[in-house]
Amino acid sequence: MNVAIMQPYFFPYIGYFQLIHAVDTFVVYDDVHFIKKGWIHRNRILLDGNPHPFVLSVQKMSQNRLICEHERAHPDEVAEQQLKLLRHAYQKASQFEQVFPLLERVIRNPELNVGKYVASGIEEVARYLGISTKMVLSSELCAGIGLKGQARILHMCQRLGASHYVNAINGMDLYDTDVFERAGLDLSFIETQPITYHQGPFPFQANLSIIDVMMNCSKQEIQLILERYALVSNRQVT
Repeated sequence: MNVAIMQPYFFPYIGYFQLIHAVDTFVVYDDVHFIKKGWIHRNRILLDGNPHPFVLSVQKMSQNRLICEHERAHPDEVAEQQLKLLRHAYQKASQFEQVFPLLERVIRNPELNVGKYVASGIEEVARYLGISTKMVLSSELCAGIGLKGQARILHMCQRLGASHYVNAINGMDLYDTDVFERAGLDLSFIETQPITYHQGPFPFQANLSIIDVMMNCSKQEIQLILERYALVSNRQVT
């Protein structure tokens, strides 16, 4: 069984969903420390041809507390602001009528816990894209508490009965293939192939939120994009 483990990102870019698509079980890693300058509470959309921040408001952000220990701030007010921004940015996009109701449902979710709220949005978008991967929260899995880094990842994989662990490509230096093999696990990294799609009359901007992809591409087009990756070993890198 293929497993991936990743922090919850707020409407993440298409590569995040390729990682989910590549595995049988995806663990949303919500019981690790919050990163203020990461992607847990923010992303970017296209507004008038330029990348524009799309932000989740969080109460008393602290890198000394876990993601699952944070709550959203002013959820109703922020939801209205976000939906207004999305209407302005994408009301002329080809998939607006199909996608906006989904985004509205995700954004209006009353869940206050940041980890659960972001994870719920990820799962709902994944289902819309036709991804059936099982998703679990690490805070509910309760595996490897007290362990850190690679040791905890290995413990969670073993707890889930994994035979293959897949990680984002930027984590190559964090994991040792030999250690995984001794534990009976294959280790791979997902390498996204170059992706472009039509963004209206503007020059293409890469690595925006999945919102931008959904607004500009049909489900069928996105399902083809989801296949544009390769699984590589860190032994292949010289």
